Amino acid sequence: MIAIIDYGMGNLRSVQKGFEKIGCEAVVTTDPKVLLDAERVVLPGVGAFRDCIRNLEEGGFIDPIHKVIKAGKPFLGICLGLQLLFTESEEFGLHKGLDVIPGRVVRFADGMREAGEELKVPHMGWNQLSVKRQAPIFEGIVDGTNVYFVHSYYVKPEDEGVVATTTRYGIEFCSSIWRDNIVATQFHPEKSQEKGLAMLKNFASMK
Repeated sequence: MIAIIDYGMGNLRSVQKGFEKIGCEAVVTTDPKVLLDAERVVLPGVGAFRDCIRNLEEGGFIDPIHKVIKAGKPFLGICLGLQLLFTESEEFGLHKGLDVIPGRVVRFADGMREAGEELKVPHMGWNQLSVKRQAPIFEGIVDGTNVYFVHSYYVKPEDEGVVATTTRYGIEFCSSIWRDNIVATQFHPEKSQEKGLAMLKNFASMK
């Protein structure tokens, strides 16, 4: 069973539907105890970093998340769920994250340009992955695969060794990470059509 953490923010139903499409049972839960009984855990998220951390704390999820990760259960962070794993974020001031992955969450600079055109923030729409390390969820996924993004902030890991993919948007930024049982994506697999569903299927078979 896959537990999807419901802390009051994010498009949880679309993530659940993504797993349902590939024939996997996924439960959206507000009960932290369910995480400890689940085989796999997903932390999705849309919204402001500080609000999400507050909601995770108030919902009693912080300790169970750390226990699940420490126990070696496959753990997937999506979009803000990736950012929350890091030490701190500069969104609306400096805010402490879960500090599972050392590093910071920073904003895209205004005025970035590519091919002579000014880039908008947030970075929204389809963009390509450059595969740096073949994380378990990227089995069968090749360089140049297009996935769907919606974000104004990106992660800067202290250890470049955790970077699984990068993406170009004015700069080359980390678009996913992989460390042991943890995989996390800045993009939305559940919105990335066939390739995204393939990633969810890969996650569902992670050991």
